[in-house]
Order: sequence, then structure tokens, then C-alpha cells
Amino acid sequence: MKRVAIVLPPEPILLDVASAFTVFAMAGEAHYRVRVCQCAAAPLAVHGVFSLQVEADLSALAWAEIIVVPGVMGLERGFPTALLQALREARARGCRIASVCTGAFVLAEAGLLDGRRATTHWECAALLAQRYPRVEVDAEVLYIDEGDILTSAGATAGIDLCLHMIRQERGDELANWIARRLVFGPHRSGGQAQYIERPVAPSGACSLEGVRAWLLERLEQPVSVPEMAARACLSVRAFARRFQQETGSSPHQWLIAQRLDRARALLEGSDRSVQEVAALCGFGSSLSLRQHFRRQLRTSPTAYRRTFRKRATAADLETVA
Repeated sequence: MKRVAIVLPPEPILLDVASAFTVFAMAGEAHYRVRVCQCAAAPLAVHGVFSLQVEADLSALAWAEIIVVPGVMGLERGFPTALLQALREARARGCRIASVCTGAFVLAEAGLLDGRRATTHWECAALLAQRYPRVEVDAEVLYIDEGDILTSAGATAGIDLCLHMIRQERGDELANWIARRLVFGPHRSGGQAQYIERPVAPSGACSLEGVRAWLLERLEQPVSVPEMAARACLSVRAFARRFQQETGSSPHQWLIAQRLDRARALLEGSDRSVQEVAALCGFGSSLSLRQHFRRQLRTSPTAYRRTFRKRATAADLETVA
């Protein structure tokens, strides 16, 4: 069980607070125990419409192993010194700290993003880069995982980030179950575009959803971009452009992400060999699968399976106890 604290800066964005709390709380107390805390005893203003009162104070950060800082309004007013110091102390203890949306400004003010890649909502990215020149701001992506420090774009990207953390720690099955319960979309990798030029095809236009469904049915087969384009009755250039507009990623990147999703599920839920998993997911060889795992997940297929088998066994023992 991991302890999660959602710490509220002044004028927090309510959707960011609610979405982060909901994702971790839905995992259940066997996996995460969640608390919400704030800096002062006074109620917090929310969007200038109503106030929010929570009982826990910053002492909850000493209890936490994971801290989430939601987005904040009123960036021009600065942040409480006590909050910044508590975050620095949590980082020094080895706590994992994540931000949603403009919560990245709180982390940057505390110095936690110095020398690191970070993201925030695309509308505020230029301000983040201007105010904190030691931060390498990437306004294009949904979220960035630097290991101990994580940042995400707007509220839905914050959900993606929380699911990403659960997927890392508890596996695909739990993360996908939570996404389904939330009626949330399929797994989106952090490198996917934050701002998609045309998320919905215009009236009368042909969506590529059918092509993507066709690809998911044959992930084990080699498929080239020209073959995808032919399936859509488009030129390669037109197909690639429309695919990027609809998904925020290139056809190749999207296909690799789907194959990795299937590989993780097979490693978690079956006894198939790494070579078999590689073949069933379209990677061709165990070497190719290992290379993609190393590049995307910073681990090997064998280590990934061993990790989640141990966690599953521990969860079973807790249930029996």
C-alpha cells in the first residue's frame, strides 16, 4: 500500500484535485491510501465562486510516499513558503512528487524542476519557461516522467499521469480497470501531443478509427505505413497527416504503443515466453521487444514480469490475511 497526499496550493483548480483523488482512491486501500491536505486552516478559495476546507495540514506530507500538486489559479501571487519548504523536505526524503497543469509552477518555485524537463498546460508553458529559465519546458507533451519528479498538462493529462503511475507500480490490469470505470480513453503515452489540431474529424470527413481497429486486430503482423494508407484509401502523406491530427502521434509511434500495451498485459497475465510475447505483439524477436521495453519503460520484459508477479503474490497474501 502506498500513501498518497494531494496538497492544495492557494486557489486550487478543483477539477485537478478531484481527478487525482478519484484515480488513486478508485484503486482501493489495498493499493493506495489517499489524503488531501492544505497549507493553512482557513478555507481555500476555488475559482472565486466557493471555498474548500480540508482537515489535514502540511504534516500529511511527512506521511506520504507520493505527493500530487494540482493546478493553481492566480499564478502572479506566489506560493506559501511553508508549502515550498515541505515539498523540498519531501523530495529529500525520496518522496515521488507529481504536478497537474499549473501545479508545475509550485514545483518550479520550490526548485524541484531545476535542470529537468517539465511540462504544464500549453497556454502557460511560455510563462513557466520565462519565469524559471533553469527548467527545460516542453509544451508539446501530455506528461513527463523524470522518475522522482513528474509533471503533466491540463486536467485530463493529469488523469493520464496518475494512471501511468499506477500502471508502473500496480500493472496494466488495475490501471485499465480504473480507466474503464471512469469511461476514460485508452492508454496515452506521455510523449503524445498535448494539443491536437483536430481531435474530431469534421462533418463528412472519414475518420481513421476503422484503420486503427483493423491494426489492433492484427498487432502480431508486420504492417507498413503505406499499407495503412492503402487501407484508408489515402496517400501516405495525407494518411500520416490525418493520423497525427486524430491521435496526436505518428502511425508508427501509435502502433508501437499498442504493441507495448499488449506485451505488458501478456507478461502480467500469462506464462508465455518472452519470445512468444514478442511474436504475438508484432515485435518479431525478443531482442526487439527488449529494446523497446528498455527505451520506453526503462526495464526488461523479464524484470517487468518478475516485478508484477511479486506484487500480485503480495496482494493475494494480503487478501488471505
